[in-house]
Amino acid sequence: MTTTSGTTTEQPFSEAVKQASWEVHEHAEQSPFMQALLGGHLDAAGFAALVAQYHAVYVELERVGALLVDDPVAGPFIAPELLRVPALEADLLALLGPDWPAQAVATPATEAYRARLAEVASWPGGFVAHHYVRYMGDLSGGQVIRRVVERTYDIDTHGGTSFYVFDEIDDLRAFKARYRDRLDAVPWSAAERAAVIDEVVAAYDLNSAVLRSLT
Repeated sequence: MTTTSGTTTEQPFSEAVKQASWEVHEHAEQSPFMQALLGGHLDAAGFAALVAQYHAVYVELERVGALLVDDPVAGPFIAPELLRVPALEADLLALLGPDWPAQAVATPATEAYRARLAEVASWPGGFVAHHYVRYMGDLSGGQVIRRVVERTYDIDTHGGTSFYVFDEIDDLRAFKARYRDRLDAVPWSAAERAAVIDEVVAAYDLNSAVLRSLT
């Protein structure tokens, strides 16, 4: 990146990640399932199917996170206020009833996503890539999804959207800024940064595959 004075400054890594993954990010957001959800063309059962897939994904993501909590690279990103599994289980109970574990069946695409999360347990940078895609998405576009679902499907935080509520974070915008600062500060080599960006793109592709599996 060249400044107006003619000097060259390095692009923040968080910005490089955003730019490199913008197309696949948009593809996930514009999937037929997500468009149907946001357009009010599903029902509560359709939304519950999505929540069930997220539960399967986050159980694995947070299991791996617990293994890496003391890792110097991954550890700083693992904040307890982000953990989603308890909220997802509360949502599934509200949406599907007490026998929700029998009804919340992971699709093959979700199982493939879980398998990749298990693989990156041995690669902190890869874990951070998946952590970034999921949690930063929940803190951003996830808030839009929450508002639409609550308004359109008569579902509220007591009935199925607590997944999107981060009660322990006072300022979502400030939290996301600090998260990006942490991403910028990791002393990865150029090769490792490229590998992390590739994994971010792969994570978006896995998310898109999960959405396709619900249509």
